[in-house]
Amino acid sequence: MNWNNSTQQPWCPAPEKPSGPASGLPAWARKRVLVPAAAGLFVAGAVAGSAGGSGTENVNSATPTPLATVTVTASPKAAATPQAEPPAPEGTTRPADDDSGTKVSVPDFVGMGLQSAQDAAQAKGFYTLTSHDSAGRDRMQLLDRNWKVCSQNVAAGTSVSTTTRLDFGAVKTEESCPAKDREPTKVVGGRMPDLGGASVNTARAALDSGTSLTVKDAAEDRMVLLESNWKVCTQVPAAGTKLNGQPVELTAVKFEESCP
Repeated sequence: MNWNNSTQQPWCPAPEKPSGPASGLPAWARKRVLVPAAAGLFVAGAVAGSAGGSGTENVNSATPTPLATVTVTASPKAAATPQAEPPAPEGTTRPADDDSGTKVSVPDFVGMGLQSAQDAAQAKGFYTLTSHDSAGRDRMQLLDRNWKVCSQNVAAGTSVSTTTRLDFGAVKTEESCPAKDREPTKVVGGRMPDLGGASVNTARAALDSGTSLTVKDAAEDRMVLLESNWKVCTQVPAAGTKLNGQPVELTAVKFEESCP
């Protein structure tokens, strides 16, 4: 032990000054407390939520957040620009409804076989071709080589477009052409037409579809099967009779035969 000479008292070291701030608190009480940020936000929110007054939420006092309204106007779709029709390839022709066909002089087809007439028309550039029965029997031209031309709808020598329709009136090659094409028989004014000489099939077509029609062979007791090959000889009721649904009776023979 050290002794102080002036006082003869034992020497003691001076007490150390605290290194921290002079807060007057003991060291164990001056430790820092770290509070997590999330916990601090939770506490702040809880305090703010409880400030509504008397610990009770006042729902009506909350100011609603205004909603933004956005108006969207659709832009009109631009109309498609029509495309110009491309020109026809070289060496081809336009459809039949196009009047731009080349004009040529129509040949004389009368007296030619129907097949030969059609071939000649196509060689001139005509491809819209039809034909009909000049005898008025409403027969179909199934084998053109068996028919001959009696008339044509466009006179020979007329200059027309190649898109023009050509219609040939024809009869079988062994038949004679009529002076002019015979028109189909029709009922006029609701009265019985004169069916004499008409084919049975055109006579039937002239009458109402509900008419009761009986056809008998005027020469023999044959069955009338292919009606376009038979011609009417007699009829009941007579021509000019008012038609009111009564049955019709016809007698007929084949066209190459004479009525009795």
